[in-house]
Amino acid sequence: MRFTPAGVPALNLKLEHSSQVTELGGSRTVNAAVNAVAFGTDAERLAKQAIGSVWKFSGFLANARQGKALVFHIQEFVQD
Repeated sequence: MRFTPAGVPALNLKLEHSSQVTELGGSRTVNAAVNAVAFGTDAERLAKQAIGSVWKFSGFLANARQGKALVFHIQEFVQD
């Protein structure tokens, strides 16, 4: 965990997803990873969770500060 210049807790992390979907009548495994960030009490709560634990997240996508990638901003999460 880090702190912004204003003293707000911030946590950068990577979210990973894996599932089975049907596409064109066949089964397909989908894997994805996305960079994410949480601020404030969400950052503090996430920092206490076990790596690899399963959660459902909601939030929004935005360009990273360098504008080269997307970052998922976590606004809420619950254990799956």
